[in-house]
Amino acid sequence: MTSWGALTAAEPDFTHRLQERFDAFLHKLLATLRHDGSPRISGIETTVHDGELWLPGMSAGRKFDDLRRDPRLALHSGSGDSDRADPGAWGGDAKIAGLGIEITDEVALEAYRDVVPGVPPGPFELFRVDIREAVLIRVGDPPDHLVIEHWHEGRGLQRVERR
Repeated sequence: MTSWGALTAAEPDFTHRLQERFDAFLHKLLATLRHDGSPRISGIETTVHDGELWLPGMSAGRKFDDLRRDPRLALHSGSGDSDRADPGAWGGDAKIAGLGIEITDEVALEAYRDVVPGVPPGPFELFRVDIREAVLIRVGDPPDHLVIEHWHEGRGLQRVERR
C-alpha cells in the first residue's frame, strides 16, 4: 500500500507537482468499474489530509457502489485546453491509479468532518486511495515533445519523452 504521505516522502518534488495539477481544478474525473465491467466516469472533489488522498461524497453515489464491488480506480486531474499558438503554456495533467478503501468507522468519519472544511451535515461516504501509479504529463522545453513522468509502486519514478 502506498499513501500520499509515503509517495511524498519518496518523491517530494514529483508529489508537489502532482498536487499542483490536482489543485488546478476543483472537480476531478474518477473512473470506476460498473457491475458489468464497463467503465463509469464521475466528477469528484478530492482532499489530501493527514498523509492520505481522500474521495469524499454524498451517500448512495453509484461511483461508491462501484468501489465497494471492485476497488480499482483511476483519477484524473482535469486538463485545461492548450493554446495552439503557445503549446508550451499548457499546464499538463496528472493521473493516479489505485484502490479505493472505504472508511465506515463513525469515529473516523466524524474526525474527517471535523478537520476538512466543506463537508456538509448529514451522512457522507469516504474512501482513502491506496496509490499504485501516478503520472504527470506536460509539454517539454522546447514545446515540440511531451514529458511523461510516471511512478509505479515497486518500480519508482521514471521519465519518458515523446516526440
